[in-house]
Amino acid sequence: MNQILVTKKLYITPELKRKKKVYKVNFILSVFFLIVLISVYIYAAYDRDKAEAMSQDILASAEAEQEDNTVVDSDVLIAVLNDTTDDGTETPVVTSNSNKNTNKTKQQSQSGYTYVTDGKITIPKLGIEYGILDGETDSIEETEELLKMSPVKFHGPEINTVGNYCIVGHNYRNSRFFSKVPTLVNGDIIQITDFADNSTVEYEVYDKYTVVPEDVSCTSQNTDGRTEITLITCTDDSSQRVIVKARAI
Repeated sequence: MNQILVTKKLYITPELKRKKKVYKVNFILSVFFLIVLISVYIYAAYDRDKAEAMSQDILASAEAEQEDNTVVDSDVLIAVLNDTTDDGTETPVVTSNSNKNTNKTKQQSQSGYTYVTDGKITIPKLGIEYGILDGETDSIEETEELLKMSPVKFHGPEINTVGNYCIVGHNYRNSRFFSKVPTLVNGDIIQITDFADNSTVEYEVYDKYTVVPEDVSCTSQNTDGRTEITLITCTDDSSQRVIVKARAI
């Protein structure tokens, strides 16, 4: 019996001990990296949930403010002395003017960037609805900060006016923000609401394509007098940009 035990011990060579130690170290490192990966995933999911909640809070606040500021339209009589009779006296010409509150309250992000909620984008097919933020300086740093909160106006004219109103949003590879925008096809409807007067314009998708990040030709304002929007987001691997174009119906 003792001989058997001694024989077994002889098989545990220094090389075997070394391999066993390496295996232990590799196992511990594997567990450590697995924990790190899980932690990163949990944090990323938490961060996305936080961004979604913040975006919906911004939208709810902007809509509540819009409702508070909305007044009943009334015709205000304005005397404009611009019509002269034969005897040289000026006759007042009566016109009407719509009385609307068009102020948009400025807000500040946690990093101190100033923005307004320009309006709201609704895509019925995707079941999404977000406020559109418009930064004060349009700097890269400001845009990156605001993109964590909601889709952002990237370039273009006033909302729902002639020209190409460009909106950029994150692709989180889930159902949030602009993650599902790449699934839109020609004929799909996008609704843009202007919080200045609570008016909504419907746009119909007419084109979709991808470009390299450096290509900003999609922001061109040459629309032949049409009112258009352009949605911009990343591909799932972030190597290119997905461009979705739509025209006002």
